[in-house]
Amino acid sequence: MTDELTNAVVELREDDALAIVDRLLGEGADAIGILDDCRTAMEVIGEQFACGKAFIPELIMAGEIMQAISAKLRPHLAESPSSGDLGVVVLGTVEGDIHDIGKDIVATMLDIAGFEVVDLGVDVKAQRFIETARERNAGIIGMSCLLTSAIDAMKRTVAAAHEAGLSGTRIMIGGAPITEQIVAHTGADGFGKDAVAAVALAKSWLGGV
Repeated sequence: MTDELTNAVVELREDDALAIVDRLLGEGADAIGILDDCRTAMEVIGEQFACGKAFIPELIMAGEIMQAISAKLRPHLAESPSSGDLGVVVLGTVEGDIHDIGKDIVATMLDIAGFEVVDLGVDVKAQRFIETARERNAGIIGMSCLLTSAIDAMKRTVAAAHEAGLSGTRIMIGGAPITEQIVAHTGADGFGKDAVAAVALAKSWLGGV
């Protein structure tokens, strides 16, 4: 693979990026290789965000480009033994909160990184997280919120997961109000301060990285 696709994504040239993906697929390129280029691009954007050279609008745009690329690659990835190999992540915005931009970016990046993502959407009750995690044998439950009022819903979900005996399932939380103190308050296992950090944490838990 070349840097052509990586550069198009980093520069947020969506039309060019999608055209490059179409061309590569037409030439018989490996979908996993294409995803590697995308992963590199998102790492660059994450680094730019961390050092103040990129901001939330750029992250949102990059996430939208990743979703569009993922949609093109998904039929090809379904045939690949590498797709979803790192484990299952059940993801959702907690009860009482309907914000989904951050969650959607994390879902896309987890998908690209090689996780199978079960996105439950927004305003998700504790029991739905638990039932889905049990049904899908999930390694991680990921909860997002933007509203501070939804932090208690995170705490209730963590407590319910413990009561349900999901001891083998790690719980990750994220969102603008989340800090290490909030992690301790909710009883979660950790948090991702942004999508790049969330993927890195998920890999450290399930990917052996």
